[in-house]
Amino acid sequence: MRALCWNGVNDLRVETVNDPTIINPNDAILRVGLSTTCGSDLHVIDGLIPTMKEGDILGHEFMGEIVAVGKGVKKVKVGQRVVVPSFISCGSCWFCQHELHSCCDNTNPHSELGEPVLGHPTAGIYAYSHAFGGYAGSHADYIRVPFADNDCFVVPDEVTDEQALFLSDAAPTGYMGADFCNIHPGDIVAVWGCGGVGLMAQQSALLMGAEKVIAIDRFPERLAMARKLGAIPLDYTQIDIHEALMELTGGRGPDSCIDAVGMEAKGEGLTQVYDRTKQLLHLETDVGAALRQAMYSIRKGGTLSILGVYGVMDKFPLGLLINKSITVRTAQQHGQRYMQRLIDHVAKGELDTAFMVTHRFSLEDAPLGYDMFKHKKEGCIRAVFKP
Repeated sequence: MRALCWNGVNDLRVETVNDPTIINPNDAILRVGLSTTCGSDLHVIDGLIPTMKEGDILGHEFMGEIVAVGKGVKKVKVGQRVVVPSFISCGSCWFCQHELHSCCDNTNPHSELGEPVLGHPTAGIYAYSHAFGGYAGSHADYIRVPFADNDCFVVPDEVTDEQALFLSDAAPTGYMGADFCNIHPGDIVAVWGCGGVGLMAQQSALLMGAEKVIAIDRFPERLAMARKLGAIPLDYTQIDIHEALMELTGGRGPDSCIDAVGMEAKGEGLTQVYDRTKQLLHLETDVGAALRQAMYSIRKGGTLSILGVYGVMDKFPLGLLINKSITVRTAQQHGQRYMQRLIDHVAKGELDTAFMVTHRFSLEDAPLGYDMFKHKKEGCIRAVFKP
């Protein structure tokens, strides 16, 4: 089959590789219908996530049709159209039973690579280095899905492929971020980042009853999308974000702040130069501009929801959190917890996802799609690949 492979920092190639096969009785094989780029892929492509190997297949956000199942698969069957969360969950360990699916104890066969750093193993995730399991990714003709009965969610006829695609990662991540905020009527929520996850967080916060959602970014086309969803757009290169947030909240600050940016944030001034220099020298992995700004602007007693992927950050103002009595909620997305709820929202027309498809490519043109996505050319929010 054909697949998009990582061959080193910023070296992506579509190559012919072996088809996946049933390894365990709980496996399914999917013919990939659609897959898409994700901001966290860029951390892998840029070499910020260690333990990648030459030839690893990229991609973790996907949907498709089941073409084969192992003997132990009972709930899903060949021919069904399904969407699969990006984190792999066994469904039976203590963490899965408590809906902490990205913390699954049983799906990372290479836990010894991450455990010395994290203290505990995490769940496996498709195409996110061997420290997270070394699973082959979804930018391919076919993909193996372990624990198919737990992780394959049937897509109803009224939900299109493009709508279902983003239920794999962007939608549940953004929805989880808003859920973490425990939103009440009258709440004001500020979201840093208007990429796929940020836009989903904004839409979800409004769906959950926020009175006002504020969207922070620097790209006009992304801010325009946020406005269309009902958010108030702010361009951080044109105004002082802290001052603007104080004005919009009557001097109190947002009740909740959501960081949907992560380790490759863009900021302003000397702090950005400092962070970026240390990142390039591999003295830290993170540029913390968005996160620090959110921590500074949130109201006292507010909730900080962190969705962006981070590694090691310098100059982290922990004292700010303590003195302002901030509650911090963060996780890699627990997609299985939210999947059926999201499918229902989309089927009822309450949640829009397909608008994020700004550019479509064949799988053969995937390197071009990633170049456009990474450099945000032509207003690219998400590049979608069809094998």
